[in-house]
Amino acid sequence: MTDSTAAGASAPPDDIAGAGLTHRQILTILGGLMIGMFLAALDQTIVSTAIRTIADDLQGYDLQAWVTTAYLVTSTIVTPLYGKLSDIYGRKPFFLLAITIFVIGSLLCSMATSMYELAAFRALQGLGAGGLFTLALTTIGDIVPPRERAKYQGYFLAVFGTSSVLGPVLGGLFAGQASILFISGWRWVFLVNVPIGIIALAVVYRVLNYDQNKGTGQRTDYWGAAALAVTVAPLLIVAEQGREWGWTSGLSLLCYAIGVVGLGVFVAIEHRMGDDALIPLRVFKNRVFSQGIVVSVVVGAVMFGGISMLPQYYQVLRGSSPMIAGLQMLPMVLGLMAGSVVSGQMISRTGRYKVFTILGSVLIAVGTFLLHTVGTDTHVYVVMLYALLLGFGLGNLMQPITLAMQNILPPKDMGLSTGTATFFRQIGGTLGVAVFFSLLFSLMGPNIKDEMVSAASKPEYRTAVVEASQSSDPQVSAFGKSLVEATAHPERGGASSSSSVMSDTSVIEKLPDALSAPIKEGFANSMDRVFLTVSILSLIAIVGTVTWRELPLRQGKPIGNPEATVDA
Repeated sequence: MTDSTAAGASAPPDDIAGAGLTHRQILTILGGLMIGMFLAALDQTIVSTAIRTIADDLQGYDLQAWVTTAYLVTSTIVTPLYGKLSDIYGRKPFFLLAITIFVIGSLLCSMATSMYELAAFRALQGLGAGGLFTLALTTIGDIVPPRERAKYQGYFLAVFGTSSVLGPVLGGLFAGQASILFISGWRWVFLVNVPIGIIALAVVYRVLNYDQNKGTGQRTDYWGAAALAVTVAPLLIVAEQGREWGWTSGLSLLCYAIGVVGLGVFVAIEHRMGDDALIPLRVFKNRVFSQGIVVSVVVGAVMFGGISMLPQYYQVLRGSSPMIAGLQMLPMVLGLMAGSVVSGQMISRTGRYKVFTILGSVLIAVGTFLLHTVGTDTHVYVVMLYALLLGFGLGNLMQPITLAMQNILPPKDMGLSTGTATFFRQIGGTLGVAVFFSLLFSLMGPNIKDEMVSAASKPEYRTAVVEASQSSDPQVSAFGKSLVEATAHPERGGASSSSSVMSDTSVIEKLPDALSAPIKEGFANSMDRVFLTVSILSLIAIVGTVTWRELPLRQGKPIGNPEATVDA
């Protein structure tokens, strides 16, 4: 076993990454990275609280998973490609390309007229987003060694925290306005990225200048990237559409088959490409790195699942406006920030990271299980406390895992290790969102129908149905009339009504309590099952982190000896 720590310690100061840069120079480069990261982080949080309003306005509440999944699919597929290409040709041109694509995609998203159009434009936006986080994390890995990196993560946390606080509030503020400057309010959720992106382009072009070792004589694995797309895309599509098609239907089986064939072709291409592969197969021979990948997948699923589900709870079940729902998400964000700050400072002082990953995995399991117990009558502050616990757990996982994964492979593979780790976390997040939303909607219809059939025998429900059918509000009146026959035939009650609610949930808050209560109860029961599933999945992270081998963090990255690494 070659100890990279020793190699780093023996290297002269000028050969250690970051030693050739003053603190001021590092901060200048960080300024450019932080604007790019702010762009990506803001988009993740600003959309989450506005998506319910967007989906209702475009008549597709039950199609919103397509919008989220399309973005995650494309950003996931290109993540390792950005890392690999930047190892060969440098970080700057691809950071600029990522920002440009992201801005163009954002502008097109603001012009969408249907959920399907929005999903297509979000897919384009994702092609840019895939490079923003990866290249920012990779660049900081270039200029600051792992042991010292935690000292600088406070700047990244400030950006992530600011965007995480502003995102939900701005998303709610925009979505809550009928129009701003004669443009529908929710469209500003995407338009706001344009001026920020232009500023990011100017700053990155000016400051992202530092010497880095670029690969020479390497081939670009475009065929591997294409095979990866063929592998991932159909599996994510069936994860979203399985509830409609049937998990064993012909279309589902076709997607499974295409995914398996794509995986076989991808492995064959990567084997043929050797060290020039998009994801060289040698990295999977490293047991420590492979185990970190498994943990990254689970963390991604839990993180994106929690971020996607909680705003739905606040808006649909508690009747919060998008802006209020954004504010109610703050405890989770603050928990994530606190967990990241505490773990980062302790890692910087001690050089030990495993204990924080164990703590984080336990907390996310506990937090999601507690959220499983939440119902329609649970106090909102209790839900926010559970979300705070979940956020604190995620904060103790995200940064330590990224730090560990960058430390396992040799310094010349900084882009590869960061891109691969981010890729698999995104895979987990993409699958998590698709599967969790699919599970939610597959349970919602039957659960709402059952609750409405049960309520149909109550006099107050029948009275409320008549009142709703005679309402002056066209939306309420149409819904009430659809229930008239359902009241007369309880055995069929709620079938079409539950379907209409899943297409546009805005009607719920307009209904009398006697009508909205069974709908909310059915929704709550469905969401409880989803969080229970997430908590069970979190157990894998506990096992993975407890058995994960901890390797010493490099004190410095020896540029003169880029092959130095730790072989597990």
